[in-house]
Amino acid sequence: MSTHHAVHVQSAGAALKLVDVETDSPPRDHVRLAVSACGICGTDRAFVSGAIPGMSWPLTPGHEIAGTIAELGAGVDNYAVGDRVAVGWFGGHCGKCVPCRKGDFIYCQNIQVPSWQYPGGYAESVTVPANALARIPDALSLAEAAPMGCAGVTTFHALRESQAVPGDRVAILGVGGLGHLGVQFAHAMGFETIAIARGAGKAEDARALGAHHYVDSTAGDVSEALRGLGGVSVVLGTVGSATAMAETVGGLLPRGELIAIGVSGEPLPISPTQLINRGLSVTGHASGTARDIEETMQFAVQSGVRTRMQERPLDQAAEAYAAMDQGRARYRMVLTV
Repeated sequence: MSTHHAVHVQSAGAALKLVDVETDSPPRDHVRLAVSACGICGTDRAFVSGAIPGMSWPLTPGHEIAGTIAELGAGVDNYAVGDRVAVGWFGGHCGKCVPCRKGDFIYCQNIQVPSWQYPGGYAESVTVPANALARIPDALSLAEAAPMGCAGVTTFHALRESQAVPGDRVAILGVGGLGHLGVQFAHAMGFETIAIARGAGKAEDARALGAHHYVDSTAGDVSEALRGLGGVSVVLGTVGSATAMAETVGGLLPRGELIAIGVSGEPLPISPTQLINRGLSVTGHASGTARDIEETMQFAVQSGVRTRMQERPLDQAAEAYAAMDQGRARYRMVLTV
């Protein structure tokens, strides 16, 4: 039996360790990928800490995967060995539940997420459902493609489904793993882009990424600063802080929209009066399907949007994860094989 290297977390909160695991052939309607790159997402923290329900151990994290198809399972006839593909948070859908029958695959009641329902991409090999695959454009490297499966598609797809139109002012709350891509996508979509982050340290980066304005959230009232710029049609909340998201609501224009993509278990401290008086809306946005990932990558190629990343080999997964966990990543840690 052949084996491959994979990162295991033996129990909630345990260390990340590189181990040898058996390499199995893919079952029907699945493919096995030779992993080339895997991004380290902030949501991986919830998996490693055991905060996600229904997990099994040992865990192999990673849901921003890019690689080449190494082996096809029975029934897979629309891909070939050697194809370059990506897999993101959307790791497959059942096709049978009511959301799937409506074509709303991202809300599949049996959605498959790498590292949750099956071992993730901190590994040399991963087996995934064929309906999770997104084809990678030739112009993107595999390392560039990996973060597009979660950070990229989540920010791009949220912005393109928002009410904003080119020329509108849009604020990106947070300039991190998601936010630095959100700023680039917002600029490329023709929005007057405002970046919001803690401290002045990211102002230069934010402007280099395409922000027209920068708001230091520690320097004063964020909503007041947004009103001073004329108000915004949309705030894309990429941070994991409900309080920080709520602090932007006063800067929304009438009928404005707060879109939450940063994961937090806290309740949003927003009153109905705030929403009613100006007809505001608050929505949550959950990543995107395999096709959405393909369209994200295509737009990135056309517009020049790229992940700012720090690459590390798989055997340095623990150190790379720690850099993400401690806020030292600029702006995405990517494991390469």
